[in-house]
Amino acid sequence: MKKLLTATAVTALTAGSAFAAGEEIKIGVLLGFSGPLESLAGPMAGGAELAIAEVSESGMLMDGAKVTPVRGDSTCVDAAAATAAGERLVTSEGVAAIMGAMCSGATGAVLSNVALPNGIVMISPSASSPGLSAVDDNGLFFRTAPSDARQGVVMADIITERGISEVAVTYTNNDYGKGLADSFAQAFEAAGGTVTLVAPHEDGKADYSAEVGALAAAGGEALVVAGYVDEGGSGMIQASLDTGAFDVFVLPDGMVSDKLEENFGDAIEGSFGQAPGSNSDGGAIYEEMATAAGVDGASVYSKEAYDAAALIMLSMQAAGSTSGADFKSKIMEVANAPGEPILPGELAKGLEILKSGGDIDYVGASAVELIEPGEAAGVYREIEIKDGKVSEVGFR
Repeated sequence: MKKLLTATAVTALTAGSAFAAGEEIKIGVLLGFSGPLESLAGPMAGGAELAIAEVSESGMLMDGAKVTPVRGDSTCVDAAAATAAGERLVTSEGVAAIMGAMCSGATGAVLSNVALPNGIVMISPSASSPGLSAVDDNGLFFRTAPSDARQGVVMADIITERGISEVAVTYTNNDYGKGLADSFAQAFEAAGGTVTLVAPHEDGKADYSAEVGALAAAGGEALVVAGYVDEGGSGMIQASLDTGAFDVFVLPDGMVSDKLEENFGDAIEGSFGQAPGSNSDGGAIYEEMATAAGVDGASVYSKEAYDAAALIMLSMQAAGSTSGADFKSKIMEVANAPGEPILPGELAKGLEILKSGGDIDYVGASAVELIEPGEAAGVYREIEIKDGKVSEVGFR
């Protein structure tokens, strides 16, 4: 394996200098198409592939390059499977960059085992663990999703403003769940709230009554569920409803999707939460584009996926290279002011400006603003379950 990675590292690092006008550029779309967030993966992939098709059809990237998406399944929770999928994208498919991965643990595994040895840029639209902010990435890793260090504060603010002073917390037992639970507990207690118990749950179980029993015994006016809607997070809610332990749930990003409505409807009426989202002009434009293409553009992280793919291609144009070693330094420049603002549907315009040596400020679908170490500053959409539906309350 070491010899294989070394050989592909040479290929990846020299791809930019060997690129000829009109050739094909492959971009990996590495998401959890199976696993605990598969209901979100489709709209995310659709978003990334919308950006890729827009650029490819424009003929403006690298003097007419055809850009092709190549999907890989990171499974979200299986680090070995995620690594294998990432290796296939790089070694077999020859991708120049990876849009992904999706969940934090899988993302960290692909970054360490595939991206770093091969000099491949990764831009994740959804990996939010605070631990990824400090990872040694050689400048190759970025994310259009904000860190859960911020989501924890936002969630604490929302709960406090609703007059709730005491909560229990359950989290999926991985990097994402633990990072968000810790961030939230620290912020909520700093704001004067009480966390009665913080307890993990494992995904894939048939019965969560024991976990719910411990949380109920500790007490709390609501249960914070830092989990996955397609897996244990929903299991914890169902067990709570079955036993009467809790009837109000706080729902962070991994729990916010149409699947929540399908699973529970008005049984969780009045529950609330937040997920990354934007009320910007770019967000509205993107949702119209996505609807026309048959993609659910309002789904969590779909906008961020469009933006992640767009940033990869715009940065390649800015560098005049498809090599991660060359274009990684352009990503922060392209994403932030100064420069001409670029919205969804305007990628050809951005490519043309960059080709002529001008500057752009990529705003995109999620009002992109990258801060060091290359992650989104973060805007959150506050939601509440009303009449059994996920309803928008506002933005923070």
